[in-house]
Amino acid sequence: MSQSRLGKLAVGALIWALALRVLGAGGTRFTVDVFGTDRGLPQSSVLTLALARDGYMWAGTLNGLARFDGDRFTVFDESNTRGLSSSRVFRLFEDAGENLWIGTENAGIVLARKDGSVVGVDIGQGTIEGRLMAACQDGVGSVWLYTANGQLGRYNDKKVDVWRIGADRPSFCRSLVVDETGMLWVGTDWSLMAVGPLTAPKGADLPVARELAVGNDYLLSRRAGGFWRLGRGRIERWQGGLPVGEAAWAYPWRSDVHVSSACEDLEGNLIVGTYGDGVWLFDRDGVASRISGLSHSYIWSLLVDREGCLWVGTDGGGLNRVKRQVFGVTEGSLGSTVQSATPDKKNGVWIGYNGERVGHWNAGSMEEYSLHQLDLYVRAVLEDRAGRVWVATYSHGLFQLRDGKFERAAGSAILQPQISCLYEDRAGMIWAGTQGGLARWDGEAWKQYTTAEGLSANGVRAVAEDAGGRLWIGTDWGGLNCLESGKFRTYTKTNGLPSNNIASVYVDADGVIWVGTSGGLARFGEGHWTTFGKEQGLPGNAMGYLLDDGRGDLWVGTTAGLARTAKRSLEEYANGRVRNVLCRTYNQADGLPAAECASGSQPGACRTADGRLWFPTIRGLAWLDPAQLQVNTNRLPVVIESVLVEGVPARTNSFRAPPLTEVVLAPGKARLEVRYTSLNLAGRDRARFRYRMQGHETGWTETEAGSLPVAYYSKLPPGEYRFQVSACNEDGVWNETGAWLKVRVLPPFYLTWWFIGLMSAVLLGGIVGSVHYVSTQRLHRELEGMRQKEALEHERARIARDLHDQLGANLTQIALVGELAEADRNLPEEVESHAQQICQTARDTTRALDEIVWTVNPSNDTLSGLINYVCKYAQEYLQIAGVRYRVDAPAQVPATPISPELRHNVFLAAKEAITNVVRHARASAAVLRLQLAERSFTLEIEDNGKGLRGFDAAAAASRNGLRNMRKRMEDVGGTFSIQAAGETGAVVRLTAPLNGH
Repeated sequence: MSQSRLGKLAVGALIWALALRVLGAGGTRFTVDVFGTDRGLPQSSVLTLALARDGYMWAGTLNGLARFDGDRFTVFDESNTRGLSSSRVFRLFEDAGENLWIGTENAGIVLARKDGSVVGVDIGQGTIEGRLMAACQDGVGSVWLYTANGQLGRYNDKKVDVWRIGADRPSFCRSLVVDETGMLWVGTDWSLMAVGPLTAPKGADLPVARELAVGNDYLLSRRAGGFWRLGRGRIERWQGGLPVGEAAWAYPWRSDVHVSSACEDLEGNLIVGTYGDGVWLFDRDGVASRISGLSHSYIWSLLVDREGCLWVGTDGGGLNRVKRQVFGVTEGSLGSTVQSATPDKKNGVWIGYNGERVGHWNAGSMEEYSLHQLDLYVRAVLEDRAGRVWVATYSHGLFQLRDGKFERAAGSAILQPQISCLYEDRAGMIWAGTQGGLARWDGEAWKQYTTAEGLSANGVRAVAEDAGGRLWIGTDWGGLNCLESGKFRTYTKTNGLPSNNIASVYVDADGVIWVGTSGGLARFGEGHWTTFGKEQGLPGNAMGYLLDDGRGDLWVGTTAGLARTAKRSLEEYANGRVRNVLCRTYNQADGLPAAECASGSQPGACRTADGRLWFPTIRGLAWLDPAQLQVNTNRLPVVIESVLVEGVPARTNSFRAPPLTEVVLAPGKARLEVRYTSLNLAGRDRARFRYRMQGHETGWTETEAGSLPVAYYSKLPPGEYRFQVSACNEDGVWNETGAWLKVRVLPPFYLTWWFIGLMSAVLLGGIVGSVHYVSTQRLHRELEGMRQKEALEHERARIARDLHDQLGANLTQIALVGELAEADRNLPEEVESHAQQICQTARDTTRALDEIVWTVNPSNDTLSGLINYVCKYAQEYLQIAGVRYRVDAPAQVPATPISPELRHNVFLAAKEAITNVVRHARASAAVLRLQLAERSFTLEIEDNGKGLRGFDAAAAASRNGLRNMRKRMEDVGGTFSIQAAGETGAVVRLTAPLNGH
């Protein structure tokens, strides 16, 4: 496979910040991602690497120790880490107890225990020759340390026993391994020593079993048991204390290059790092291949993580992450926009480029065909079952391969030249989707279908046939059409489609219809449509081609990446059994030449007979064998890294600190920020999270891949809670255990026990006082009731008095006048006079009775009721007296409630004033005027009578009429006044409060 570097994306001319490289090694494809100082690495020489059991990776450099979580580095050095005596870290090792051993350049060895304590180890201190070269742990728990000056130390129970092995001369190689028998092997440039078997953690003597005079470059423990021995240009597998295998493998690198590091991949294959010739891979048969494209060929350290990524520490080139690519790129297509791919009959592929050429790839070779025309954009290519190759272009119509050349297809001149879709149905007929409608070739002639025949739109982008022979046609902004028995049926957004702009259509073996649109993926099954998009877990909403891999997965090409999702997951979502869709998105890091997939063509992606899948992108044709696809089954470790209260760090996950388990919020400090991460070294940006605050919320909050890993809580009530967070890897595998944090929010003082007790006492006192108050109020209410009863009796007495004084006197008068009329019956003139007097008295009696009834009726206790009655009385009285009058009042008088006393007294005062207009003022005209204020009203009675000339205020005050009016108004909290009105006449003002004011 050719070696090349993926360049800039065509759109936006963005430089790849991740410095991705595509490289080959014996047919295996890799992507290299470089981490340097610009991405947080403290220094570019990575001398040692260690993978901790909690999921972090540690990198030792000449400027500090870096902890990496897959996304960012946290640097620890002698300035910010107590106990770390030097920032120049040469060797790292984690033992079975999760204690980290740190070998520095000249400050000895530092032990960072799991509990967070950091202590020095009494070996190799003071000189660079005492730096740690190798470390391992035996079966009884002792940690063995080997320094550059030949000190071999055994650490157990906080004590170190030291022996000098090979200290008499320098050695490039200082290696330690423990084999499956419990034997410790010590390797130097000139010897291989066996110590043990080690059955006890202590002992004054070093139990040397044997020593072989063989030179060594490196020793490495094997996953399968035994160890690898590299030395004198040969690689050997040792087991049971002896070399195994038919023959040793020879070094493939130059003889002047030293071995600097080695490790195994997850399958147990050997990987060797050299100081000058890069990294070499060996398969199980010893065939070697060199990884190209690393940032530097001088290698210091190697490590393989849980996801199978290889980490390479270089001398000046930073840290390299080497990932096996999921996809391959078809040779010759890289850098070109591929629109269409279709299989041939021999596991080959026809390739249509967005340019004037067509390629045919088969058996590892590419043959290209030129259509020899300018501006001829190939949109679709199809090989039918008869072996004929069709090519659709977007400007020059339809072509067919004949005798090695592409010529115009027979009869295609009648077709609209913009063609982007080709499809062969079960009957072998060819369908072409054009911008002028749908066309069918039956082998002899073309038949066209347009909007005139019932098609919803003439722009046709996709065609698919179901098991019943129905044809499903996707159009530009016309929705989805179904052609059955020569008639079209249309489905649009009103029927459940996410968009009327259709890009692709596929009908699977179960009869489910899949439709890719510019607004999302649509599924028609079980009688209803279901829409999937970014919100449901897909990388975006703009869908391109669709491809079923025959293994239960549906592949969807989008502008945001190539998505793989299980059809079963989509079905479960459609039937309401799950809330999200499990989806894996692939991009350049997985080997795609571009994240953006091609769109607008059919065929788009395809599957060849050998099962391989082919995906067009805007920068080449990618391929994949789904049988070789490895799903990441690792459950991501989750760590709570820091907690902020009111924006201030409460605690952080510092160097080797125990996990955060609890945080306490002081009263009034209710704003909480929890920062978490997943330890996914292969792709932290692809992890998804879900979290909840148990006790505060019941449901989980799920985040999208690449979102900021932080949870915010603006106001937590006092109480105890449990924050839980779990992570999901790129293949949908959740770590259900996750991480947790106990959160305790302290209550303010008014919610504390002592305050509640005090308030309880106050409340008890309040209850006693309330009982006393209620009892007092009850007594007051009883007294008020008695007063009301007395007032009622008084009102009854008043009514009786009015009845007696007015009705009784009038009735008595009527009786007397009637007797006089009877006595004067012989005198007609007298009888007439008596009859008139009786009528007048009867009218006065009726008016008095009406006043009494109006007074006692509670429904009249409103301002409007009072004013209406006053106006009615004035109308009747002044009309009889022959006095003109006018009422000046609002059209609608508000029905404001007033008391019976106020109504009664104001009416009588107004009645007296109206009577005076006739009786004393001798006026010929009068005006009743109502003025409303917010808290009072004023009733004015104005006349044009003789006025106040010669008016004696002192004498008037002693008169009953004016005195009674003033007294009545004062009794209801109002005022009374009389003033002159111009040169003649007078005005009486009666002002009374409203609403109790």
